[in-house]
Amino acid sequence: MTRQSDARQIGDVDQASAMLAEVFAREGRVVVLTGAGISTESGIPDYRSPGGIWASTTPIQYQAFVSDKASRLEDWRRRFHFLAEFTSAIPNAAHQALARLAGPRLADRGQVDLVITQNIDGLHQRAGLSADRLVELHGNGTYAHCLDCRAKARIEDQEAVVAAGRSPRCQACNGLLKAAVISFGEAMPQEKMARAVTAARRCDVFLVLGSSLVVHPAAALPEIAVDAGAQLIIVNRDPTPLDDLAECRILTPLSQTFGRFSSDC
Repeated sequence: MTRQSDARQIGDVDQASAMLAEVFAREGRVVVLTGAGISTESGIPDYRSPGGIWASTTPIQYQAFVSDKASRLEDWRRRFHFLAEFTSAIPNAAHQALARLAGPRLADRGQVDLVITQNIDGLHQRAGLSADRLVELHGNGTYAHCLDCRAKARIEDQEAVVAAGRSPRCQACNGLLKAAVISFGEAMPQEKMARAVTAARRCDVFLVLGSSLVVHPAAALPEIAVDAGAQLIIVNRDPTPLDDLAECRILTPLSQTFGRFSSDC
């Protein structure tokens, strides 16, 4: 793989918006990977950055959730807190623009073929992004599912159960309920990852929005795309380990940058 050490850097919002508008106006496949940076601009705290949630709170491992009641109940208490944050947050201009760009293809311009997200907050869906254009690699923290039959359940409906010291159970099969996120130590969903890898290999442009690119396997997707001949553009406030593969690095805030796009993108 040929590495580039002289990626163009853009720190001006108008220039960044114009550059991205040109990318989306081309014919060709655009695949987008979104990370915590797109949601922090909607007020949702980061998990992994210095001062983030995991800096002061130890994650609960999947096996501990399954085998230990105290760990399970603590995980549920955290999920109620996270859900309140997700619910109060509002999708920003970047979420909204991606939803429009991934809508029905227009004959005279390129579109986003797929949005791959590391986020679990549901803001892409609330912005109107179609489920068939979204891959949630780390799951979704706005609802729960049964670990046995995979039936969905409302997280907020479990508060009284947890307050009584009981583990929430599936009404259909009595299996354990858990927030529908990929916990530490839990296997990644193979089907979702395979779809993301296929999209990365087929795209003409791979666009990273607000990801530090340190969490695998998502962090490998830009390299897969570049290996297959795609142009890599990274929009992130801080340096990432893959900056030397990018043809362009954009340092401007995401909501401001996408806020310059017209409402019809």
